[in-house]
This record gives sequence, C-alpha cells and structure tokens, in this order.
Amino acid sequence: MSITTVFGRLAAEYANARNRYLTERQVRALPREIQKDIGWPDVYERNDMRRISLGAWAGER
Repeated sequence: MSITTVFGRLAAEYANARNRYLTERQVRALPREIQKDIGWPDVYERNDMRRISLGAWAGER
C-alpha cells in the first residue's frame, strides 16, 4: 500500500465523518416536533451510534 493510498483513505474517512457530523448538527437544529416526525432520536439511539469526534475518523472503530 503506497503512502498516497493511505492519505487518500484517511482523507475520505475524514470527509465522511465530517459530513455525518454536519448532518447530525443540522437535524438537531430542527424543532423537536420535526425531529419526532422523522424519528430522529429513536433511530439515533437504536443504532447505538457514537457521536462523531475528531478522533473517530482516525481509526477508532
């Protein structure tokens, strides 16, 4: 595996984590009624997803 491949993979993982974080932030900014209508808190908790942190994209799985 070349260093270019490693950096490309890390950049892709970081971009995905960042997009998930931004999406979560936007959904949490919606009024509670709308969050309830789309099932946000229940789906989030049911999947037992962790909050995205800066270290999450770096290999913590």
